[in-house]
Amino acid sequence: QVQLVESGGGLVQPGGSLRLSCATSRSIFSFNSMGWYRQAPGKERELVARTTIGGKTFYAGSVEGRFIISRDNAKNTVYLQMNSLKREGTDVYCCSGGAGPRKYWGQGTQVTLSS
Repeated sequence: QVQLVESGGGLVQPGGSLRLSCATSRSIFSFNSMGWYRQAPGKERELVARTTIGGKTFYAGSVEGRFIISRDNAKNTVYLQMNSLKREGTDVYCCSGGAGPRKYWGQGTQVTLSS
């Protein structure tokens, strides 16, 4: 069974930074792409950033220039460095891995931005 486990969430002040991690239970090369999504209470889940096996990256316009997605292939881990955080409230950030027609999801890690 494929597992994706996120960590690194927490409480942070506006303007602060956090780094999220997503560890996979199998080789990261088995995924065509890996991405980070977030969801606020009562809202739809949205794609934040994605990286492909070929090294291409995509960012949502709202985070471009502030967030960086990266991967450590040796550790089978994908990271999301979040800088200059400004969206107040609570979001749950989930990691996903796409492998062919299937998409795998982690349980999520909560990020709360509050002054």
